[in-house]
Amino acid sequence: MQPVPGPDPAGPDVPGDPRPGPAVPDQPAAPAGLPDLADLVDLAVELACRAGALVRRGRAAVDPDGTGVDLAARLGVDTKSSPTDVVTEMDRASERMLSAELRARRPDDAILGEEGAASDGSSGVRWLVDPIDGTVNYLYGLPVYAVSVAAEVNGRVVAGAVHNPESGETFRAVRGGGAWLGDRRLTGPAVASLDQALVGTGFSYDAAVRAEQARVVAALLPRVRDVRRLGAASLDLCFAAAGRLDAYFERGLSPWDYAAGCLVAREAGLVVHGLRGRPAGPWFVLAAGAGVAGDLAGRLEDLAADGTTS
Repeated sequence: MQPVPGPDPAGPDVPGDPRPGPAVPDQPAAPAGLPDLADLVDLAVELACRAGALVRRGRAAVDPDGTGVDLAARLGVDTKSSPTDVVTEMDRASERMLSAELRARRPDDAILGEEGAASDGSSGVRWLVDPIDGTVNYLYGLPVYAVSVAAEVNGRVVAGAVHNPESGETFRAVRGGGAWLGDRRLTGPAVASLDQALVGTGFSYDAAVRAEQARVVAALLPRVRDVRRLGAASLDLCFAAAGRLDAYFERGLSPWDYAAGCLVAREAGLVVHGLRGRPAGPWFVLAAGAGVAGDLAGRLEDLAADGTTS
């Protein structure tokens, strides 16, 4: 599936857990005429957790013994942009639930979802939803997938939540109010040199692009501590915010992949942008601690990791 133009999560104006925890403190008031940001992040958390419970139950229902036998058929697997780019019936069910709830509770807002949900709105608010980020992990029973829900106002991402149904963790952020995991404020990684950095990345479903990405990783690997490929961009970004990765980069994401995660990363203090002076976007996303961001960006530019030399 071709990426579509999305928000600028790393622009100068941008930057949970369902269990009881403090509200996001020190949150700036919303400008006159705009929705309350606390309401938006609360709704993002609620819906991400509800959708997460739905997809987790759905997988358990068709694979109660955890064997995975004939699981693809039982989950209703189809393909999208390539034979390796899969979508399950639970992706669609999750997106239907998210869209229905958003339309019922905020009927004037726009919606953009990975599996085709798209509606215009008049409020200036648009929701970007990824009903299962990491569908291949979900299909194989790997516990690294997420539901991502973000709200943008007039093109700027202002609130978002990323929920991992398997771990129960929910990362949340609000513009100007910080990034949080439960009651812990996230402050990003502490590593200050690229050679000590644990770097996350991801790969395209397009074979030609994947080959180029493999070339980049092979050249980068001797320059860093190690590289991880977890398979869910939203969680990669949140893990960097939590200090579980020191940096993350990827080419060719879609807005629903990175909208909430980039907000979490930026609000945790990470440097978030693209390459060659561009903001983060479908062309490239880089999120890193301040100590390694410059060196890593330079290496990636030299390696033409964004697919361009200009």
